[in-house]
Amino acid sequence: MAIGVFDSGVGGLTVHRKLVRRFPGADFVYLADQANAPYGGRPGEEIVELTRAGCDRLFAEGCDLVVLACNTASAIALRRLQQTWLPGRRRELGRPVNVLGIIVPTIEAATGLPWEHEAERRGDKVEKLDILAVFATPATAKSRVYEIEIDKRRQDVAVFVEPCPELAGMIEGNAGAVQLAAAIETHVVQITARIGRPPDRAILGCTHYEIVADMFRAALKPGTPLIHQPDATAEALAAYLARHPEYEAGSSGLRRFLTTGKPGAQHELVETFWEAPLSFERA
Repeated sequence: MAIGVFDSGVGGLTVHRKLVRRFPGADFVYLADQANAPYGGRPGEEIVELTRAGCDRLFAEGCDLVVLACNTASAIALRRLQQTWLPGRRRELGRPVNVLGIIVPTIEAATGLPWEHEAERRGDKVEKLDILAVFATPATAKSRVYEIEIDKRRQDVAVFVEPCPELAGMIEGNAGAVQLAAAIETHVVQITARIGRPPDRAILGCTHYEIVADMFRAALKPGTPLIHQPDATAEALAAYLARHPEYEAGSSGLRRFLTTGKPGAQHELVETFWEAPLSFERA
């Protein structure tokens, strides 16, 4: 038994690293769909099908539980897969399998409220708004998942989303630090102008962005808190496993890294983040 971690590319390694630290004895299989990365600019139906194929590949590797370490897949594909694909797939496999996303724990962390909570709509005037910036791929931004779900729970939080069409691809492609910092600075300036002032907090709504979190900190107003998706996801998975003993995480400390793209060593930006050489097998 193992836990699967799926992303379009290397961004999900930010979640994977936190999960490994949270569950050091567990078995993990990571799958990067680098042949089709990035997902953020793809049509919704393609994202659903690519995500389904990635989950199925991890099920075939013995993973009963898959974490979508990708905001785009979580926003566009997760609900469809849970409702229309997983029930039949469980019957075919003859075992419990499930797919979890990273947006639910992120929204719980941003609101300080459980997912099941929905605020009573009173229409009261909000004296002070908490301005939350979300930097995301175009597909995640188009879904409006952060605006909709946070508004259900907190009327005192105003969400502004900044689509960053090129950023995940730049990180995936090992762009230079100067080029990355300039792109991030542009997006911070743009969202600040739309808001009319700097945001109070920010979510890096694409797991690739955690690799360059220091550049976001440098571009944002000093001291702006970042809501870290890897931390929120690790705690949410711990709570889920405690509630669902039918899912086993394994105990041999297995670490496998698969890719649909070119197997072998990953590039310098990824290895600097990972703090060690990292090589992927062919999926």
